[in-house]
Amino acid sequence: MRHLGVPSSYITRLPEGPLGDAGLDALRREGVAVDRVLRGGSRLGLYFVEPGADLRAMRVVYDRAGSAFSQITPADVDWAAALAGARWLHGTGITPALGDGPVTALSEGFGAARERGVTVSLDLNYREALWRGRDPRPVLEPLARRANVLIGNREAVRAMLGIEASGDALAPALADRFGCRAVAITEREVLGPREHAWSAVLYDSATRAVVRSHRHVVQVVDRVGGGDSFTAGLIAAVLAERPPQDAVEFAAAAGALKLGQAGDFGRSTAVDVSRLVETVRCT
Repeated sequence: MRHLGVPSSYITRLPEGPLGDAGLDALRREGVAVDRVLRGGSRLGLYFVEPGADLRAMRVVYDRAGSAFSQITPADVDWAAALAGARWLHGTGITPALGDGPVTALSEGFGAARERGVTVSLDLNYREALWRGRDPRPVLEPLARRANVLIGNREAVRAMLGIEASGDALAPALADRFGCRAVAITEREVLGPREHAWSAVLYDSATRAVVRSHRHVVQVVDRVGGGDSFTAGLIAAVLAERPPQDAVEFAAAAGALKLGQAGDFGRSTAVDVSRLVETVRCT
């Protein structure tokens, strides 16, 4: 978001000590405001990514039990202060997987945002290892009903909300079920060990139109963060009041560009993304 030119602030809870300080420093280096970051707890949640290809798929190992963030409570967050001057609040499906405190805090944040006219978006990130056999649907459905914008892929929608639909019918079905203003569905096709096709559809409930982005074929450097970069692009485009077709093209291009960059953060600028959009438009 910040690299796309949108001032951004992060709400989380980090432990005191060198690891928590390193987390803050990483955010500051990207230009993200950290004045809403809480300090407390004893450890920082970690995850490890083992790259893989061919017969050995990528493997992710989580080490998040007892993390500072998993122990956050609703009383820890002053949502009136956190949302002051904000236009948008974004949450992910990973937060409610981490326990009752995080899901309740996120739900209250969504409610506070809606009361203040702040747009709310929810990315349906599904991480099977974090749910440990629990059914996410009773937890995610109330959050989805508080979101103005839903984002996810087909597998995540099926796992998190139990909804399936063929073709372009999925996004309108989600919008109708949960009363959303817009729904974006990302589509990743694995064409080879290092080649992916990346695209998305966006449904706008005001016009009841489904628009589809260009299908980007990408030589992948790092598959982590493509969905987050898509979301950042979509939020930036909607805040800039781009029409739905332009918004989904911008968001898909942002996600595609991240797949060609190493690391967790997509560092493409709005100029970079717009240049890719224009390039594919002319081909």
